[in-house]
Amino acid sequence: MALLSRVADRMYWAARYIERAEDSARVLRAYGDVLADLPITTSRWHPLVTISGSDVQLPAVSGSDENQVAQFLIAEREHPNSIVNTVDSSRENLRTCREVLPREAWQTVNDLSIYVRGAAVTSVERRRRDRFLARVVDESRRLDGVMISTMTRDEVFEMWRLGRYIERADMTTRVLGVRAATLLSVPAGTTDEFNEVQWMGVLRSLSALQMYQRSTRGPIDGPSVVRFLLFDHRFPRSVAGCLAEMRTSILRLPEYSTVLGAVEAADRQLRRSRPAADDGAALDAAMEGVQVALARLDRVMHEQYVVH
Repeated sequence: MALLSRVADRMYWAARYIERAEDSARVLRAYGDVLADLPITTSRWHPLVTISGSDVQLPAVSGSDENQVAQFLIAEREHPNSIVNTVDSSRENLRTCREVLPREAWQTVNDLSIYVRGAAVTSVERRRRDRFLARVVDESRRLDGVMISTMTRDEVFEMWRLGRYIERADMTTRVLGVRAATLLSVPAGTTDEFNEVQWMGVLRSLSALQMYQRSTRGPIDGPSVVRFLLFDHRFPRSVAGCLAEMRTSILRLPEYSTVLGAVEAADRQLRRSRPAADDGAALDAAMEGVQVALARLDRVMHEQYVVH
């Protein structure tokens, strides 16, 4: 328990920060791809600022200014959730507990941090951006693969998993609460020839398109996409899938009953959101409720495994 208390916070937040960087890179890349298929009049980039969850005020950023928003999400040092900051934060947390890590895990995050620091500013423009974002996603996946394949399944490893999955669940709710809710809010009877393209973009932003198609074997339908990303526990980026993985990790930790209760509360909140899958305003409100439940879970874990 002493070891857990000493490194739990660092491992947990290292995992959250690297997952945040990966998810932001994926969302930004997918959004750029889908806008390439839409009329120029619909090219609004402000939803990505909302998805990032930043409290930083950006009065100078226009919703349609691609480079300004990309700069904010990739290289802005004043934005705590920018890719350059989240990769740096993950590296710093892992640096202070290198003694419990596989050596290749530290090398991976250190190399990624060096790359991001050097390339972030010059990767804002579209012609260089995709390569940069792909590198962030690939190196984050590599780091997770190293941890899964070479790290002892102890309490430290479970804290890493918890950080990954709670961050992943939070990002899924943000994508749904902003982008999916907006698409569902289109008035009934309104025809939009690009509707399916935009729902494909929602799925791609969570690397979910192929698994959705395999699961449904039908057309891409908005409410079906929402239900898949919320409730299909077999898909590891669905909110239900993330909660299931968190439950598994928590049961391997000491004195887990309080934390497990917070996971079950988040799961109940998620199940209450099922009717919202057909209504944009209801979905936005429901995702806020799930985010609150995830934030409470974060506080309970901190109190249980860090403060004590």
